Amino acid sequence: MIVCTVRINNNSEYRNKVVTDIVIRPLIESDIPVADRIFRLAFGTFLGIPDPLQFFGDADYIRTRLRADPSAAFAAEANGELVGSNFVANWGSVGVFGPLTVRPDFWNKGIAKQLLESAMEYFTKLGTRHIGLFTWAHSPKHLGLYQKFGFWPRFLTAIMTKQLTSDAPKADQTTTLHKNKTSLQWTG
Repeated sequence: MIVCTVRINNNSEYRNKVVTDIVIRPLIESDIPVADRIFRLAFGTFLGIPDPLQFFGDADYIRTRLRADPSAAFAAEANGELVGSNFVANWGSVGVFGPLTVRPDFWNKGIAKQLLESAMEYFTKLGTRHIGLFTWAHSPKHLGLYQKFGFWPRFLTAIMTKQLTSDAPKADQTTTLHKNKTSLQWTG
């Protein structure tokens, strides 16, 4: 998987439903279970995970993002139902946002754009001068959305994985730092 760092300068009853009332409002504590489900479903579906709701395992990502700064968490409602969220973090003049997620059966209805507009207004209010995000470098849809707001790819970051094998260290093995080495080595 490759993600892109940028800076500023499917099977539902709702698939064909007309979205008549989109409201962006603050995300609140009672939204967490639904927002967490949307986060997992959106990323898991995009990545093609067989069980999309297993994305991110047992991590409590949405709750921790909300608690970091409740005033910087946005919810999208369509017809009175939570269908997306976005989170902002700001450190003085530097800010980031995400994850920005929308329930898959509401993709391509302008909801991500409205969540992003709210985040940009929030950054403007704070006086943020440099804004970044991580997105999917292989997705023209994601890149196109962010480019509409003046974001352009700056760095490509390779995310690498390795499948562990039975050769992995056993639980009873320990690590020691050898005095003539600059890295840890396994002993056992």
